[in-house]
Amino acid sequence: MDAIVKFTNQSQGKDRLFRATQYACALSIYLLRNDAEKKDLVAKLKTLESNMSAGRKLLRLGNTANSIEAAKRTMQLSDRVLCLCLTAANINRALYFICDNVLWAKSVGLIRDIDKERWSLNASRCYFYSLVMNLTRDVYEVLQLMIQRGRDEHFKEKMEQNLNQSPEVAEVIIPQMDAFVFLLIETLKSHPAVALDTVKNICDLFIPLDKLGIYKSNAGVVGFCGLISSLIGIVTLAQPNLRIKP
Repeated sequence: MDAIVKFTNQSQGKDRLFRATQYACALSIYLLRNDAEKKDLVAKLKTLESNMSAGRKLLRLGNTANSIEAAKRTMQLSDRVLCLCLTAANINRALYFICDNVLWAKSVGLIRDIDKERWSLNASRCYFYSLVMNLTRDVYEVLQLMIQRGRDEHFKEKMEQNLNQSPEVAEVIIPQMDAFVFLLIETLKSHPAVALDTVKNICDLFIPLDKLGIYKSNAGVVGFCGLISSLIGIVTLAQPNLRIKP
C-alpha cells in the first residue's frame, strides 16, 4: 500500500499540469467557438483536451489507495468536525476514483458491459459530495480563525479604527455586517492557505454541479473555474506552506 501511495504522490504534479492544460483548452474552445477562421485551431484544441483527459485518467490509477490512506489518517483527528468532514471527503474521493478507473477501463476496451453514463454520473456525485465536505471544512476553519482573531484586543482596536474612518459606509451597511466582512477579509489575508483552498473548492464545485444538472452553466464557466482551481493546485504543490493542513 505504501509503495502505491508513494507512486501516486509522484504523479500529482503531472496530473495538475495536465488538468490545467485540459481546462485551458476547454476555455479557449468556448471563446473561439464562433470564429470561423479558427476552426482548425479549435479542432486541434479539442484533440489536445481529449488527450489530456485520457492522460489524467491513466495517472489517477491507484489514487483510490491514496484516498483510503488519507481517510485512515483523518479518522485519528481529535477535532470531531474536521474528522467527520475530511474522512467523508476522502471516502467519497476514493469512490470517485473507483468510478473514474472503471470509466478508463471502459474507454480502453478492458470492460465492455457497463453503463458508461451511469458510472459517469456516480463519479460526479462522489466528486460533488467530496467537495461539499471539503468546503464545509473550509467554512469551519475560517469561523474558528475569525473567532480567535476577534478575541485579539489589538485587532479589535484596528477594526474599530477602520470602521470609524469610514462613517459613510456605516450609514449604508449594518455596522455589524461591516465588522464581519472586515474580520473575514483580514482573516483570509492572514491565512492564505485557507483562502486558496476555499477558492479552489468553490471553483471545482461548478464542474459536478454542471454535470449533474444541479446548476447549469456553460463550457466557458466550467473551463475558467477548472483552470483557476488547477493553477491553485499547482501553486500549493510547488509551495507546501500554502497547502491547508491537516
